[in-house]
Amino acid sequence: MLFVAFLKLRSDAPPMAEGVARRAAYQPPTDVRMVAEYWLQSNDPATILILETDSVTSLMAIRAFWGDIFDITFVPAMTLEDGLAAAQAMAPQ
Repeated sequence: MLFVAFLKLRSDAPPMAEGVARRAAYQPPTDVRMVAEYWLQSNDPATILILETDSVTSLMAIRAFWGDIFDITFVPAMTLEDGLAAAQAMAPQ
């Protein structure tokens, strides 16, 4: 399943250099495929992730690992193509 994660920088987050060093070494859970990662010039959100996984446990692991730096919101998502197909399937015939 596809998810978009919105990472809001916490006001009590450790120094940026610590977070960047942690990110450089971080590997997501093995059943998570990182589709994209964007670092924004904003604190809310500071980062947007697009990822695929079928495991809620993996989302919980990501939240636990990054929870001291970010408040994270995971939102189920779909591609444009999947959205259009779903809309067409729901349309009255």
